[in-house]
Amino acid sequence: MMQWWGPKGHTPTEIETDVRVGGRFHAVMFGDGERHEVNGTYKEVVPNRKLVFSWAWISTPERESQVTISLKADGEATWLTLTHEQFFDEAARDGHNFGWTGALDKLEALYA
Repeated sequence: MMQWWGPKGHTPTEIETDVRVGGRFHAVMFGDGERHEVNGTYKEVVPNRKLVFSWAWISTPERESQVTISLKADGEATWLTLTHEQFFDEAARDGHNFGWTGALDKLEALYA
């Protein structure tokens, strides 16, 4: 995750994960001259298939949203479907779309 977390121009500095139902994650990245820090709790864990977790920025903990990542093997490749929902508003949705798209582009580049 340290190699791909965050959109272009953002650098992860801390990532802690306890991937189990009830486990937590914490991530910090720097970008645009700012520190961005997020926490969440894993709600569903199906090894090699699915993760569901809450997502809340430290600066706005009351705006909790939910992320679902589904994985499906396809030969030697894997399809990843990411759904982030329950946003506070459209601006939050659009910002997260930018962030996740950039992060997933970096992840894909690692395996290209």
